[in-house]
Amino acid sequence: MAVKIRLARGGAKKRPYYRVVVADARAPRDGAFIEKIGTYNPLLKKGDENRVTLKAERIEYWLAHGAQPTDRVIRFIKEAGIKLPESILKKLNTKIKAQTTKPSKKELKEQASK
Repeated sequence: MAVKIRLARGGAKKRPYYRVVVADARAPRDGAFIEKIGTYNPLLKKGDENRVTLKAERIEYWLAHGAQPTDRVIRFIKEAGIKLPESILKKLNTKIKAQTTKPSKKELKEQASK
């Protein structure tokens, strides 16, 4: 069973509130989950300590058992100072390399003419 650590949306219209959950990859975003391991409230200011709350011990447990965090959750985990497994870091680095933009043809011609 493929397990993901991801966000599940809650809250009212225009007032989002997210739970950080461990769920089966096939389950819907707001559907059944295995365990709630944190919260994220984007309406709070960035410096607020309650904006992101995580259960570090449980996150480490699920990462050790092969759960794959989403990009946003990886960001939260890094900010919390929780160590990510090498396999996840390797995938993250390849994704970052793939996102680098190539120069346009116009830019290449300008560089060639210099």
